[in-house]
Amino acid sequence: MSGFLTEWLQYGFMINALMAIVIITPLFGVLGTMIVERKMAFFSDALGHSAWTGIAVGVVLGCSDTNLSMLLFAVLFALLLNKLGSTGIAANDTVISVFSSCSIAVGLAVLSKGGNFSQYAGLLVGDVLSISKTEILYLAVIFLLTLVFWVCCYNRLHAVSIHRTLAKSRHIPVRLMENLFAVLTAVIVMVSIKWVGILIINALLILPAASSRNISENLREYHFFSVIFSMFSGIFGLFISYFTNVATGPMIVIIASVIYFSTYFYAKREITVI
Repeated sequence: MSGFLTEWLQYGFMINALMAIVIITPLFGVLGTMIVERKMAFFSDALGHSAWTGIAVGVVLGCSDTNLSMLLFAVLFALLLNKLGSTGIAANDTVISVFSSCSIAVGLAVLSKGGNFSQYAGLLVGDVLSISKTEILYLAVIFLLTLVFWVCCYNRLHAVSIHRTLAKSRHIPVRLMENLFAVLTAVIVMVSIKWVGILIINALLILPAASSRNISENLREYHFFSVIFSMFSGIFGLFISYFTNVATGPMIVIIASVIYFSTYFYAKREITVI
């Protein structure tokens, strides 16, 4: 039985995938809590969709590395969304939806020219099994930078999410905090898309945090359970995908969805009992 369970660890690509998931999922768990608190689910989804335009820009400019163009475009896209959202001319969800739709259309139009879209179709669901040790190292660096940002800026960012005016009165640089968080989210989303997939990356950001919110009684539990749920979904999803021959990303989302509905009905039952 133990041999059956450890069989998947005999392959180098599975070990690399496991290492990547152990790094990526805590990132998603931590980042997702603030995304859920700030009601930015549409924002992170739009960032994922903007990957198409970022790649298209790289193709048009003849860049040898479209990953760089994708990352730079996502950062600019995130800052622009923040800027327009703060003007109050239109509702945030409207602005995000318009820009998301536009970025998808432009990206797909450029990439599909000449029938070349098939070479980018893999980004829809991602492939964590293809990750290399060098890319794992990049993820580790981003993970450390995220931890530093969280330690230094979380209290200020949380204050901004609760009440922007009150945060300003406490001399917190509200716009700077919002822009830094937007850039951090853009970087993590773009770096992870290759292995997670455009279609499901937002689910991996939202589901663990939403599940944690269902059962947590304080902020400490909120962050703790979000990371636990995210890591469990990632590792168990990788394990199940190996033995069922199903794509890893969708399987992780299925596990995360099961956890969400379990915590939802658990919380609903607790409220009913009370």
